[in-house]
Amino acid sequence: MPRAGLDPAAVVAAAADLADEVGLPNVTMALLATRLGVRAPSLYKHVSSQAEINRRIAVLALTEVGDELRDALQGRSGRDALTAAAQTIRAYVVKHPGRYAATMRLDARSPEDPVAVAGARVLGSLRAVLAGYPVDPDGTVHAMRMLRSVFHGFALIEAGGGFEMDTDVDESFTWLIDFLHRGLSRPEAPGSGG
Repeated sequence: MPRAGLDPAAVVAAAADLADEVGLPNVTMALLATRLGVRAPSLYKHVSSQAEINRRIAVLALTEVGDELRDALQGRSGRDALTAAAQTIRAYVVKHPGRYAATMRLDARSPEDPVAVAGARVLGSLRAVLAGYPVDPDGTVHAMRMLRSVFHGFALIEAGGGFEMDTDVDESFTWLIDFLHRGLSRPEAPGSGG
């Protein structure tokens, strides 16, 4: 009989918290069971495998990022929206590096797959940011990939303590946003049809 109060959502939430503390690769069924105060075989009443836990952590992370982006972008456009999206993703990755790591290299099995649904919400927010710029519709996917890559890369380097120079990291982040804003604002920018 499963432990009272323990269900798949509680198992995934505990695994996500653990991933943030010790890193996603270090989250094992045994460590998770210890965290939850149960024996490892008991977890299989709630999740089928380590792979399922990692996939569910990814869905949780994408859902959280999607919700935070949606809220941050309300009523914003142009540089304000770009800044809000960049800051939201940066803050999330720095606060939740383990669960964010689960979002890499996922294959959605269908458009209804929870990974695809949650990921589409994040991409929809990036698309909304780009709506405030003269990006040609044919270049939207390229521009979304650029934003995701830049935000992702900066946040991962920061979360990993990789910025070792004396220059203020917040100043570098502001410089990055200014650079992106100027590039996206130019009608002749790549993918803008200019």
